[in-house]
Order: sequence, then structure tokens, then C-alpha cells
Amino acid sequence: MSRGPNPLVPGFNPDPSIVLADDAYYLVTSTFEYLPGIPVYRSTDLAEWTQIGNVATRPEQLLIGDVPTGLGVWAPTIRYREGTFYVIVTVPMSPKGCVVYTATDPAGPWDDGTTIEGVSGIDPDLTWDDEGAAYVTFSGINFDGGGHLGVQQVRADLTAGKALEEPRSLWSGTGLKFPEAPHLYHRGDWWYLLIAEGGTERGHSVSVARGRSPEGPFEGHPANPVLSARSTPRPIQNTGHADLVDTPDGGSALVLLGMRPLGATVAFSPLGRETFVTDVAWVDDWPQPEPVELAPRAGTSTEEFDFAAGDLSDPGWLAVRTLPTEVATTDGGRLVLTGDGRTMADRHPRFVGRRQRHHISTVAVRLDVTAGTGGLASRYDEHSWYGLEAHTDGGSTTVTARARVSGLAQDWTATLPAGEVELRIETRLPAGGFSPEAMGGDRIRLVAAAGGEDVEVTELDGRFWSAEVCASFTGRVVGPYAVDGTVAVAGYRYTGSESSEQHRPGEVTPH
Repeated sequence: MSRGPNPLVPGFNPDPSIVLADDAYYLVTSTFEYLPGIPVYRSTDLAEWTQIGNVATRPEQLLIGDVPTGLGVWAPTIRYREGTFYVIVTVPMSPKGCVVYTATDPAGPWDDGTTIEGVSGIDPDLTWDDEGAAYVTFSGINFDGGGHLGVQQVRADLTAGKALEEPRSLWSGTGLKFPEAPHLYHRGDWWYLLIAEGGTERGHSVSVARGRSPEGPFEGHPANPVLSARSTPRPIQNTGHADLVDTPDGGSALVLLGMRPLGATVAFSPLGRETFVTDVAWVDDWPQPEPVELAPRAGTSTEEFDFAAGDLSDPGWLAVRTLPTEVATTDGGRLVLTGDGRTMADRHPRFVGRRQRHHISTVAVRLDVTAGTGGLASRYDEHSWYGLEAHTDGGSTTVTARARVSGLAQDWTATLPAGEVELRIETRLPAGGFSPEAMGGDRIRLVAAAGGEDVEVTELDGRFWSAEVCASFTGRVVGPYAVDGTVAVAGYRYTGSESSEQHRPGEVTPH
């Protein structure tokens, strides 16, 4: 295929899975503790994508209200069979466990899901043999202790919600850590087992095996792993967790996760794990992926919400362990959040946000804080976040920039005239060369404006809010929040772009 944009779906969109159905592509990714869960993206050309909905739009579909950070929705797989779409996923620390959702329209609604008893692990895959028997193949992580059991498989009754046999062990890679993300495909005379191994960090990689039956035995590719960016200066690192798909021109491609680290020597990835694509050639009946190339979209992307039409209906809004509509309402063309004392450090903040998708970005909100305290925050998790918080007292508005890193806290304060206040979070690339700034992450400006005054409250080093530093598996989600009283948001605007000057990891550019 002609190479299109890469990342394919930018921002916090890890663990992608893809299916081709009725001349359109549908893609899903992980969402962990956020709701709605499991976004569904649609494309007709494998290049331009639109989010058409989410699988889990009702809390009872996932039951993640109390899951620890980093758990929740892990690695869904989407498949299509005889007019029905299936999404199978593991929801660790939820009563749902390994669950299969179905829908006839991928935009939804999806059903409440059927738990598959007898599948204890993560990253489940779903396929059917020629006789229609369903196979669930998964990574055998034991959450009750006992270590990793490698890649396992069962035949399953999807209607009854149970495994039909004890799990069998399949091929589990070359010996690298954490064999996971298995996907099984029937192509020609062979069944192909695609897995990730090496962990989801810099050693992440794709390996493949093949056999004559979906149950194996499988022989590994002689040159495994067939794809990895480890120990290279490629601009896209951590490549793995891949799904195979046919391309519009009759070829093949892998859709997979990767990260875009920034920095000259030690590199940091502010956007977390994103979705990428790369072409696949077939050599001697083996898939051979090409290295993943960076091809960011040109120009500036803009999203703007004035909330006059109830814009929380857009499927891109997220909240933490609850739905956005449970946190905020729209009234008189404004988004209204009511605080109850909880802050962004709480597991259930009064916060709604959207994914940051570009390294160069500005998120701006206009707030009325005359009846409450609230602000604009960028969240990785409750331990790692930053933002601006405002409240009005008499004739002035106090704006406090807050930065939180795993128990460490720092605040900066500015005073502006009373009235509506605009809060902005601006990000840009780090400098090249050996300057102190180049050794960190992206640069973050926290800016407040009111009454004609524009004040930079502080500037931060973004390394502390990156995938390499934060414990969670997510990415930056940016939006308004309330702590106390009522906070009215008059508008939300996101602008983002990329630069051709992004440096490769380990690459030093002299001044």
C-alpha cells in the first residue's frame, strides 16, 4: 500500500486490534480506568480514521468503578463473523474477567457482554476454525500468583460463556519476557500465531510462528523477532502488540502500538503508546514486516466545543472510572462541573478530558469560577498530573499552577482580575543539542489570561509526565475539572501539530 500517516491513530491509543468488514476497517484500543471504554474507529482507506463510538458506554458493561490504576480494560480484540462484530477483552480486577461483547453495528449499541469462564489471563484473541469452533488464545498471566504461563488456548462456547477444555500451552516465542498479545490467523495452508514479546518497553517486539492446525504444533520464524526497534535510533520505539490485516491494494499490513520518544540522549514519550501501521511482505509463506516509519500528518488539527449543543455526546470525551455525563452536564451553552472536595489526586476526580494527540499542542478553556474552584488539568493518573486551578475571591482571581509527580508536589500562584478566566496548557518539543533543556522531555507552559492580562504561571519539564516515568499504561488526557462549588466551562479548544524537526532517540543535533 502507499504509505499514509503514521501514527495511524495518535495519542493514548495502545494495544490496537483491527478487522476488515464490508469494505471498511474497524479498530479498537485499550482504555484502562477510563469510561466510556474501548473506542471504535472506522476507516475506508486504512489511513484516515473517525471515532464512531465506544464499546462500553454503560458502567455495567465493564464494572471498573473501583479497579486500581493501570488495570481495567486491557487489550481488546475485534473480529467479524456472519454479520456480527465481536470484541473480546480482559478486564483485570473487575468481575467481568475475560468478556465478549457483540453488536451488529460497530458504532453501537454493544451488548452487556458474556464472561468466558475458564480463561485466566490477558490479551485474548478470538477466531473460528473451518467447522465454526471458537478458539480463545490468550497470554497466561496469573493474577493470583504463580507467574506467567506463556501463550495458552481453549475452545470456548461463546453463548454459554465457558471454556470447553483445560487451557493448552502454545508456542510462546523466543524466550523474551512477557509473551503476550497473541493473534491467530488462517491463511492458505497455514495457521499463523502472531505474538508480542520483550515487554511493552524498549524491548517490545513482534514474533510469529505457523502450524497446520489452530491448536498447533507451531514452528517459529527462523529470524524472530520479525519486528523490533530495540537498540536502534528509530523515531518510533516500543513497537509490538500487532494485528495483521489486508490492505486496500491487496497487500498486508500490521497495525501495532509504538511510542514517539523525545529528547537528545535520554528520551521520553509524553503521548504514551499510540497506534501505528507498517507494510508486510510475504516471503516463503512467512510475514515479513517493514520497520515502522514516522509520517506525521501535516498542518494543524483543531477541535473546538462551545457546548451549545451538548457536545459531551462526542465519543472522544473521557472520565475516570465513570462516564463524562456522570461528572458534567451542559446548561445554557456551558459545560457545568460540580465539585465535592475531590481533587485530581483522587481516584474519582470531577474531571472530563480528551486525548492529547500532538507533541506541539495548546488546550484552552474559558472558565467562570465565581461560584466554585476548578481548572484545567493534564492527567496520566492520580499520582502524575499537572494543571491550572482558579477561584475568584472579591475583586481578583487566584490561579495556581499545580504539578504532581508520585507524591511530590509543587505549586505556583498568580493573581488576575476577577471575571471569566482563560486557562491554557501549551506543549512544544525540547531543544536539540546538549543544553539542559534538551536532556529532558517536552516543554509545558501553564498560562492564565483575564481582563486583558496574559500570565505564564510556570513552565515544566514534560519528562515527568511521560510513559517512561509514570506507572500507568495510559497517556495524557487533558480537560476541565472542579474541586468545590460549580465551575462553568464556556469553551474548550484544542490545536495540535507536528514538526519535521523531531529528533530520533539518541540523536544529538548541535546548536
